[in-house]
Amino acid sequence: MDKKALFDKFVSFTTSVHRTTHELTQNVKSDSITPVQYSILEYITVSQPVTPSEISDCQHISMPNTSRELKKLSEKNLIEKLNDTEDRRKQYIRLSKEGETMMNEAFSSIECRFLNRIQNASKEDLEDIDRALDILQTKLLY
Repeated sequence: MDKKALFDKFVSFTTSVHRTTHELTQNVKSDSITPVQYSILEYITVSQPVTPSEISDCQHISMPNTSRELKKLSEKNLIEKLNDTEDRRKQYIRLSKEGETMMNEAFSSIECRFLNRIQNASKEDLEDIDRALDILQTKLLY
């Protein structure tokens, strides 16, 4: 297998994933939060509990900016901060009840758009997509 061609295909695939993610998530966030805050909440939703440094690393945001955004999300009652019982310096972030409600509404809209995209897929196509996602998740994404 030509690894350069495989890499080129991967780059094209990731670009398509970003474009599709943008299309599926467009206009689903509440007007009360910024796009950066939505992105942080989305990450927390699928990975909670997370540390501020994990958010900073994954979202490509500096630690001071991450701290500032987390403070704003906390003031809006969308997240909760928990201290580690063994290391008091370590903090974990998770969604509050209000944050869960907001993100459930956003994910519900995204799910409707996703289901609309696959509405004409055959049973075999859906099985192929499911299998491909499993392979990508286990072999390429961590």
